Amino acid sequence: MRRPAFRTLALAFTAALAFTSAASAAEVHVMISGGLTAAYKALVPEFERKTGHKVITAFGPSMGTTTNAIPVRLERGEPADVLIMVGYALGDLIKQGKVVADSRVDLVKSPIGIAVKSGAPKPDISSADTVKQALLAAKTIAYSDSASGVYVSTEMFAKLGIADQMKDKARMIPATPVGEIVAKGEAELGFQQISELKPVAGIDIVGPLPEPLQKITVFSAGIAKVSKEPDAGKALIGFLASADARDALVKSGLDPIPGGATH
Repeated sequence: MRRPAFRTLALAFTAALAFTSAASAAEVHVMISGGLTAAYKALVPEFERKTGHKVITAFGPSMGTTTNAIPVRLERGEPADVLIMVGYALGDLIKQGKVVADSRVDLVKSPIGIAVKSGAPKPDISSADTVKQALLAAKTIAYSDSASGVYVSTEMFAKLGIADQMKDKARMIPATPVGEIVAKGEAELGFQQISELKPVAGIDIVGPLPEPLQKITVFSAGIAKVSKEPDAGKALIGFLASADARDALVKSGLDPIPGGATH
Protein backbone atom coordinates (compact mmCIF):
# COMPACT_ATOMS: atom_id res chain seq x y z
CA MET A 1 0.00 0.00 0.00
CA ARG A 2 1.10 3.59 -0.43
CA ARG A 3 2.14 5.95 2.30
CA PRO A 4 -0.39 8.84 2.31
CA ALA A 5 2.28 11.50 2.73
CA PHE A 6 3.92 10.47 -0.54
CA ARG A 7 0.90 9.39 -2.55
CA THR A 8 1.18 12.42 -4.83
CA LEU A 9 4.96 12.89 -4.76
CA ALA A 10 5.37 13.36 -8.48
CA LEU A 11 2.67 16.04 -8.62
CA ALA A 12 4.01 17.69 -5.50
CA PHE A 13 7.47 17.92 -7.05
CA THR A 14 6.12 19.63 -10.15
CA ALA A 15 4.12 22.11 -8.07
CA ALA A 16 7.06 22.80 -5.77
CA LEU A 17 9.17 24.03 -8.66
CA ALA A 18 7.08 27.18 -8.83
CA PHE A 19 8.13 28.12 -5.31
CA THR A 20 11.82 27.47 -5.68
CA SER A 21 14.16 30.45 -5.68
CA ALA A 22 17.82 31.12 -5.12
CA ALA A 23 16.96 32.22 -1.59
CA SER A 24 15.41 28.82 -0.76
CA ALA A 25 18.10 26.72 -2.43
CA ALA A 26 19.48 24.02 -0.15
CA GLU A 27 22.34 21.56 -0.01
CA VAL A 28 20.85 18.07 -0.07
CA HIS A 29 23.11 15.34 1.30
CA VAL A 30 22.41 11.94 -0.25
CA MET A 31 23.72 8.50 0.60
CA ILE A 32 23.08 6.04 -2.23
CA SER A 33 23.93 2.42 -2.99
CA GLY A 34 24.99 1.06 -6.36
CA GLY A 35 21.65 -0.07 -7.75
CA LEU A 36 20.45 3.39 -8.77
CA THR A 37 23.81 5.08 -9.21
CA ALA A 38 23.95 5.26 -13.02
CA ALA A 39 20.44 6.70 -13.39
CA TYR A 40 20.93 8.95 -10.37
CA LYS A 41 24.09 10.51 -11.84
CA ALA A 42 22.18 11.27 -15.04
CA LEU A 43 19.18 12.75 -13.19
CA VAL A 44 20.79 14.88 -10.47
CA PRO A 45 21.96 17.69 -12.80
CA GLU A 46 18.38 18.07 -14.07
CA PHE A 47 17.02 18.20 -10.51
CA GLU A 48 19.62 20.82 -9.56
CA ARG A 49 18.79 22.90 -12.63
CA LYS A 50 15.04 22.78 -11.98
CA THR A 51 15.14 23.47 -8.25
CA GLY A 52 18.32 25.43 -7.55
CA HIS A 53 19.24 22.90 -4.85
CA LYS A 54 22.75 21.44 -4.77
CA VAL A 55 23.08 17.70 -4.25
CA ILE A 56 26.09 16.33 -2.36
CA THR A 57 26.44 12.58 -2.71
CA ALA A 58 28.15 9.79 -0.75
CA PHE A 59 28.21 6.35 -2.39
CA GLY A 60 28.29 3.02 -0.61
CA PRO A 61 26.59 -0.36 -0.21
CA SER A 62 23.25 -0.68 1.55
CA MET A 63 24.64 -3.06 4.13
CA GLY A 64 27.87 -4.53 5.43
CA THR A 65 30.70 -3.21 7.55
CA THR A 66 32.96 -1.52 4.99
CA THR A 67 33.84 2.08 5.79
CA ASN A 68 31.61 3.45 3.02
CA ALA A 69 28.54 1.29 3.78
CA ILE A 70 25.49 3.49 4.36
CA PRO A 71 24.74 2.22 7.90
CA VAL A 72 28.40 2.76 8.84
CA ARG A 73 28.37 6.29 7.39
CA LEU A 74 25.27 7.11 9.44
CA GLU A 75 26.80 5.66 12.59
CA ARG A 76 29.85 7.83 11.97
CA GLY A 77 27.66 10.92 11.94
CA GLU A 78 28.09 11.89 8.30
CA PRO A 79 25.48 14.41 7.08
CA ALA A 80 22.44 12.81 5.45
CA ASP A 81 19.11 14.07 4.18
CA VAL A 82 18.13 11.34 1.71
CA LEU A 83 19.00 7.65 1.79
CA ILE A 84 18.56 5.60 -1.40
CA MET A 85 19.21 1.91 -0.86
CA VAL A 86 17.89 -1.65 -0.80
CA GLY A 87 14.33 -1.55 0.51
CA TYR A 88 14.68 -4.05 3.34
CA ALA A 89 17.90 -2.38 4.51
CA LEU A 90 16.08 0.97 4.59
CA GLY A 91 13.34 -0.78 6.53
CA ASP A 92 15.91 -1.87 9.12
CA LEU A 93 17.03 1.75 9.53
CA ILE A 94 13.41 2.80 9.98
CA LYS A 95 13.06 0.23 12.78
CA GLN A 96 16.23 1.62 14.36
CA GLY A 97 14.74 5.11 14.33
CA LYS A 98 17.28 6.46 11.84
CA VAL A 99 14.83 7.12 8.98
CA VAL A 100 11.46 8.89 9.07
CA ALA A 101 9.00 6.02 8.71
CA ASP A 102 6.36 7.70 6.55
CA SER A 103 8.99 9.16 4.21
CA ARG A 104 9.79 5.81 2.59
CA VAL A 105 9.15 5.55 -1.15
CA ASP A 106 9.87 2.40 -3.16
CA LEU A 107 11.35 3.65 -6.43
CA VAL A 108 12.37 0.71 -8.62
CA LYS A 109 12.67 -3.03 -8.98
CA SER A 110 16.04 -4.43 -10.01
CA PRO A 111 16.85 -7.93 -11.35
CA ILE A 112 20.12 -9.80 -10.87
CA GLY A 113 22.25 -10.44 -13.94
CA ILE A 114 25.31 -12.46 -14.92
CA ALA A 115 28.38 -11.00 -16.63
CA VAL A 116 31.51 -12.33 -18.31
CA LYS A 117 34.62 -10.56 -19.52
CA SER A 118 34.16 -8.87 -22.90
CA GLY A 119 34.66 -11.36 -25.70
CA ALA A 120 34.51 -14.42 -23.45
CA PRO A 121 32.04 -17.19 -24.34
CA LYS A 122 28.58 -16.58 -22.89
CA PRO A 123 27.17 -19.57 -21.05
CA ASP A 124 23.61 -20.75 -21.51
CA ILE A 125 21.60 -19.31 -18.60
CA SER A 126 18.13 -20.00 -19.97
CA SER A 127 17.14 -22.33 -17.13
CA ALA A 128 18.07 -23.17 -13.56
CA ASP A 129 19.84 -26.31 -14.76
CA THR A 130 21.98 -24.48 -17.33
CA VAL A 131 22.95 -21.85 -14.72
CA LYS A 132 23.97 -24.72 -12.43
CA GLN A 133 26.14 -26.22 -15.16
CA ALA A 134 27.73 -22.83 -15.89
CA LEU A 135 28.57 -22.38 -12.20
CA LEU A 136 30.08 -25.85 -11.92
CA ALA A 137 32.15 -25.28 -15.08
CA ALA A 138 33.50 -21.86 -14.01
CA LYS A 139 36.81 -21.73 -12.17
CA THR A 140 36.09 -18.41 -10.42
CA ILE A 141 32.85 -16.65 -9.48
CA ALA A 142 32.25 -13.23 -7.93
CA TYR A 143 29.20 -11.76 -6.21
CA SER A 144 28.53 -8.51 -4.38
CA ASP A 145 28.41 -7.80 -0.65
CA SER A 146 24.93 -6.28 -0.99
CA ALA A 147 21.45 -7.71 -1.57
CA SER A 148 22.16 -9.66 -4.77
CA GLY A 149 25.26 -11.29 -3.32
CA VAL A 150 23.53 -12.21 -0.07
CA TYR A 151 20.86 -13.99 -2.10
CA VAL A 152 23.31 -15.72 -4.48
CA SER A 153 25.56 -17.01 -1.70
CA THR A 154 23.00 -17.92 0.96
CA GLU A 155 20.00 -19.01 -1.13
CA MET A 156 20.68 -19.61 -4.82
CA PHE A 157 23.67 -21.92 -4.45
CA ALA A 158 21.73 -24.00 -1.92
CA LYS A 159 18.64 -24.04 -4.15
CA LEU A 160 20.79 -25.48 -6.94
CA GLY A 161 22.34 -28.03 -4.56
CA ILE A 162 25.91 -26.81 -5.18
CA ALA A 163 26.70 -24.81 -2.04
CA ASP A 164 29.63 -27.07 -1.13
CA GLN A 165 31.14 -26.90 -4.64
CA MET A 166 30.99 -23.10 -4.56
CA LYS A 167 32.87 -22.62 -1.28
CA ASP A 168 36.35 -22.63 -2.79
CA LYS A 169 35.71 -20.75 -6.03
CA ALA A 170 32.98 -18.18 -5.33
CA ARG A 171 33.89 -15.05 -3.38
CA MET A 172 32.19 -11.93 -2.12
CA ILE A 173 33.49 -8.61 -3.43
CA PRO A 174 33.20 -5.86 -0.82
CA ALA A 175 32.49 -2.31 -2.03
CA THR A 176 34.01 -2.72 -5.54
CA PRO A 177 31.57 -3.31 -8.44
CA VAL A 178 31.60 -7.00 -9.38
CA GLY A 179 31.87 -6.08 -13.05
CA GLU A 180 35.30 -4.56 -12.46
CA ILE A 181 36.54 -7.87 -11.05
CA VAL A 182 35.19 -9.70 -14.09
CA ALA A 183 36.70 -7.14 -16.47
CA LYS A 184 40.13 -7.71 -14.91
CA GLY A 185 39.79 -11.45 -15.48
CA GLU A 186 39.78 -12.18 -11.76
CA ALA A 187 36.41 -13.98 -12.04
CA GLU A 188 34.87 -15.86 -14.95
CA LEU A 189 31.30 -15.16 -13.87
CA GLY A 190 29.97 -12.17 -11.97
CA PHE A 191 26.58 -11.77 -10.29
CA GLN A 192 25.12 -8.36 -9.45
CA GLN A 193 22.13 -6.13 -10.16
CA ILE A 194 21.97 -5.49 -13.92
CA SER A 195 21.85 -1.74 -13.20
CA GLU A 196 25.22 -2.06 -11.45
CA LEU A 197 26.75 -4.17 -14.22
CA LYS A 198 25.68 -1.89 -17.10
CA PRO A 199 28.04 1.04 -16.37
CA VAL A 200 31.14 -1.18 -16.20
CA ALA A 201 33.41 -1.28 -19.24
CA GLY A 202 35.13 -4.49 -20.27
CA ILE A 203 32.29 -6.92 -19.58
CA ASP A 204 29.40 -8.47 -21.47
CA ILE A 205 26.11 -8.96 -19.67
CA VAL A 206 24.91 -12.48 -20.44
CA GLY A 207 21.42 -11.66 -19.21
CA PRO A 208 19.19 -11.79 -16.15
CA LEU A 209 18.88 -14.89 -14.03
CA PRO A 210 16.05 -17.13 -15.29
CA GLU A 211 12.71 -16.75 -13.53
CA PRO A 212 13.05 -19.81 -11.21
CA LEU A 213 16.28 -18.33 -9.78
CA GLN A 214 15.62 -14.60 -10.09
CA LYS A 215 15.42 -12.42 -7.00
CA ILE A 216 14.05 -8.94 -7.60
CA THR A 217 15.44 -6.27 -5.29
CA VAL A 218 13.42 -3.16 -4.49
CA PHE A 219 15.38 0.07 -4.08
CA SER A 220 13.79 2.68 -1.84
CA ALA A 221 14.37 6.22 -0.66
CA GLY A 222 13.69 7.90 2.66
CA ILE A 223 14.48 10.96 4.75
CA ALA A 224 17.14 10.53 7.45
CA LYS A 225 16.09 11.49 10.98
CA VAL A 226 19.18 13.72 11.16
CA SER A 227 18.20 15.61 7.99
CA LYS A 228 18.67 19.36 8.08
CA GLU A 229 16.88 19.82 4.73
CA PRO A 230 13.91 17.42 4.79
CA ASP A 231 11.78 19.47 2.40
CA ALA A 232 14.50 19.62 -0.25
CA GLY A 233 15.11 15.92 0.37
CA LYS A 234 11.42 15.17 -0.24
CA ALA A 235 11.60 17.20 -3.46
CA LEU A 236 14.49 15.02 -4.67
CA ILE A 237 12.65 11.81 -3.82
CA GLY A 238 9.57 13.17 -5.58
CA PHE A 239 11.62 13.93 -8.68
CA LEU A 240 13.12 10.41 -8.74
CA ALA A 241 9.59 8.98 -8.45
CA SER A 242 8.21 11.20 -11.21
CA ALA A 243 7.63 10.61 -14.90
CA ASP A 244 10.60 12.91 -15.62
CA ALA A 245 12.95 10.26 -14.21
CA ARG A 246 11.42 7.21 -15.84
CA ASP A 247 13.47 7.06 -19.06
CA ALA A 248 16.81 7.28 -17.24
CA LEU A 249 15.74 4.58 -14.78
CA VAL A 250 14.61 2.21 -17.53
CA LYS A 251 17.76 2.86 -19.58
CA SER A 252 19.90 1.82 -16.62
CA GLY A 253 18.15 -1.56 -16.33
CA LEU A 254 15.61 -0.70 -13.64
CA ASP A 255 11.83 -1.12 -13.52
CA PRO A 256 10.20 2.01 -12.03
CA ILE A 257 7.45 1.44 -9.44
CA PRO A 258 4.46 3.63 -10.42
CA GLY A 259 3.46 6.28 -7.93
CA GLY A 260 6.21 5.65 -5.41
CA ALA A 261 4.36 2.77 -3.77
CA THR A 262 5.64 1.06 -0.64
CA HIS A 263 5.37 -2.56 0.40
